[in-house]
Amino acid sequence: MGKNKVMKVNENSVLIKNLKTMGILWALILVCIIAAIISPNFLRPANVVNVVRSVSLNGIIAMGMTFVVLTGGVDLSVGSIVGVVAVSAAMMMQMGIHPVITVVASLLIGSFLGLINGIGVTRGKLAPFIMTLGTMTALRGVARYIANGSPQNWNDSGIDFSFLGQGSILGVPVPVYIFLAVFLIAFYVLKYTECGRSVYALGDSREAARLCGIHTKRVETMCFVITGFLSALSAIIFISRLGIGQPEAGEGYELDALAMVYIGGASTAGGSGSVVGTLVGACLISVISNILNLMGISPFIQKVIQGVIIILAVLLERRTKKN
Repeated sequence: MGKNKVMKVNENSVLIKNLKTMGILWALILVCIIAAIISPNFLRPANVVNVVRSVSLNGIIAMGMTFVVLTGGVDLSVGSIVGVVAVSAAMMMQMGIHPVITVVASLLIGSFLGLINGIGVTRGKLAPFIMTLGTMTALRGVARYIANGSPQNWNDSGIDFSFLGQGSILGVPVPVYIFLAVFLIAFYVLKYTECGRSVYALGDSREAARLCGIHTKRVETMCFVITGFLSALSAIIFISRLGIGQPEAGEGYELDALAMVYIGGASTAGGSGSVVGTLVGACLISVISNILNLMGISPFIQKVIQGVIIILAVLLERRTKKN
């Protein structure tokens, strides 16, 4: 009798989790239908391309943010990392450094900045919110300092670096392919590797994970490094698309990434969530933003709507968890 009761509870938990994931997907489908009805321009090929490109740029960072959130943490510095890497990469190309070397160096810079966050949290025992809030402010200052407060144009260097941000293959923008590659790798790591299981275990119970032999500090640091790496990747695509590296590049990206992760069903306490949910959340945020732009809604009102959506998503997650 007791065994049947436990099995019933487990089945109900799985059912609730699946309904939650499907609910987000149905919400995305509903929003797309409403968008198509409200604005005929929504389904035009050029607009669809803009939507998927937007999903890609912000979604890459959101994939990295998923790792940190799954451990029960948060990374507020991703936007500032984008700014530092954007101006650094643009200045390297101004000096005539080969694009391949520039890309590798930029990814290393992003990874190193993520490592600093990880060390501050794990070794310095600072709360992720406090540590990354500090680096968010500091790194934005670094970006403005090294760029002397002005955008860095790399177009005059004679180097063709536009393919990553502006190119397309079979009519699909290159950033979309990059994003899909990041998504597939992240999905495989979290679902099928010991590393991914360690990330979930850390979010479920840090002490239990430690007693099971998981090197919790190493896993948590790795998550911040992944987030820094993917933030740098997004910055590279950003400057490739615009042709300049701006010190203000990436402002607000941390909020967009967190919105995508939480709307995708991740728990603020860690241990629950997936990159599939983050993908759906990224699509939902991008579609809503796009339709609001097509309707001519003020960007300020758009931020209000985005904030309300985040609050509702977290409230839904809490209520689902209680049930």
